[in-house]
Amino acid sequence: MVLLIKDEYPEKLFQENGKRLDGRDKKELRPIKMEVDILKNADGSAYIEWGNNKIFAAVFGPREVHPHHLSKPDKGILRVFYRMATYSVFDRKRPAPGRREKEISMIIADCLEPVLFLELYPGTAFEIFIEVIDADGGTRCASTTVASLALADAGIPMKSLVTALAVGKIDGELVVDLSGIEDKAGEGDLPIAITWFNDEISLLQFDGEMDLSELDTILKDAKEAAKKIYEIQVNTLKNKYISIQNNIEKEKGGED
Repeated sequence: MVLLIKDEYPEKLFQENGKRLDGRDKKELRPIKMEVDILKNADGSAYIEWGNNKIFAAVFGPREVHPHHLSKPDKGILRVFYRMATYSVFDRKRPAPGRREKEISMIIADCLEPVLFLELYPGTAFEIFIEVIDADGGTRCASTTVASLALADAGIPMKSLVTALAVGKIDGELVVDLSGIEDKAGEGDLPIAITWFNDEISLLQFDGEMDLSELDTILKDAKEAAKKIYEIQVNTLKNKYISIQNNIEKEKGGED
């Protein structure tokens, strides 16, 4: 992992051979690894390694709302608590949650609410606790992706999973899955999240410069990249239940 301070950002974000600084092609994702059911005290949990990002998500609920005045009589509520560990970034962050963490918590909740049947759980709350232990660009997107997986692991009824990633523009070229350096030193950063039950965008933010034709192209690239991430999410869940089924069959075989 390469750590740079602002004044040390490289002038060029592509190598002479046309590859990005980490060796990827323009449309290539960083390595992604996901696991579920890793925190036994949570109702659902998941872990993701996405490039140098390392993030845990834990889901609790449905449970009683505290304070009570926040509860809704006609549906449940979703509360997200996104936090970055003090050692997760180069400059040690303050332990107390900052404005950015509160903002990202709200963004993730807004991304996930459309896929939940909260009307089935009036007067209760679902709470998602996200802990970033290593950050290297795109943490809000990786956190949204892993939180969606943790909700599914909890067995909460969902219309679909949610997949998010950051795309953008560096050195005049459009790329998918921005790294930390590309996010900070590039010309454009566009986080996007997709809800698969209706194939719609539930998050779209933008910072930088990009014309309409570039925006149209990068949105198509983002959709194709998100499909690959979605497959990893689905396979991660499938592997859990295949493992459960295999264990049950072994136990039955032992009884015979």
